Amino acid sequence: MSLTTRSSLPSGGSRRPSFHTRSKGRSSSIVSARAAGKSGPVKKVVLAYSGGLDTSIILKWLQDEYNCEVVTFTADLGQGEEVEPARAKAEAMGCKEIFVDDLREEFVRDYVFPMFRGNALYEGTYLLGTSIARPLISKRQIEIANMVGADAVSHGATGKGNDQIRFELGYYALKPDIKVIAPWREWDLHSRSSMVAYADKAGIPVPEAKRGDASAYSRDANLLHISHEGNQLEDPWWEPEEDMWTRTVSWYDAPDEPTELVITFDKGDPVAINGEDMKPHEILTKLNEVGGANGVGRLDIVESRYVGGANG
Repeated sequence: MSLTTRSSLPSGGSRRPSFHTRSKGRSSSIVSARAAGKSGPVKKVVLAYSGGLDTSIILKWLQDEYNCEVVTFTADLGQGEEVEPARAKAEAMGCKEIFVDDLREEFVRDYVFPMFRGNALYEGTYLLGTSIARPLISKRQIEIANMVGADAVSHGATGKGNDQIRFELGYYALKPDIKVIAPWREWDLHSRSSMVAYADKAGIPVPEAKRGDASAYSRDANLLHISHEGNQLEDPWWEPEEDMWTRTVSWYDAPDEPTELVITFDKGDPVAINGEDMKPHEILTKLNEVGGANGVGRLDIVESRYVGGANG
């Protein structure tokens, strides 16, 4: 289990390179996309949709800017919140094809456990909580695109972080001729206030905490972790508030006596806890509960960005 805080640091004044993705026979860089009128004509797009404010704005923006049919895909990766409300939101916004998939078992079995076996740590510290989920989301998006005959996919990653690369390399590896729409690299909604204004005009409900540029930091969560970034975390001297830690108790509040577990492994993967056989996602869920109750799993890091700068 990992719970990570992240903030952004400047890269010492160095120029940040543009992120370009290419597939055979064409470029989908930000420059060429804008010169051609964004990503060109699109008939149907599969959107990675959480049901939150940002992806709801993206859904509406895709409908407005591309005049295309939007198919939503919501992945249940054990993020700890209900995913079914995303279906109702998508229906309310006129979507006809809506996918809400429980991927928890596949996520832990085919992605998290192999990562554990390889002892994979980003820069020797970060447990890849966010990044390990992106290939699975990308794979399922492409599968849905093939099923419904979509000619494009879209994600909600910003144009300054690593997620855009994780998503798009996955898309192009599986379907080189797919069109990728990255709204954050195309639209002019570059502040929280402009996004809220767009949402208000479109009739998209905006939680009060999301209004204004000083709204709370953003979160990403799945069965493996929950990470935070933005606002106060941009200042590395700022100490995270205690209520940010939603999955772990403070060391000060943890039990004084140790909690003992016996974990059974088979071919490098855990298969049972205290003699009870469990499915992979059940094991990770149980370990999260025990670890969190004992103050295990807090981490504060600075992560390098592939496109320049640092995200900590």
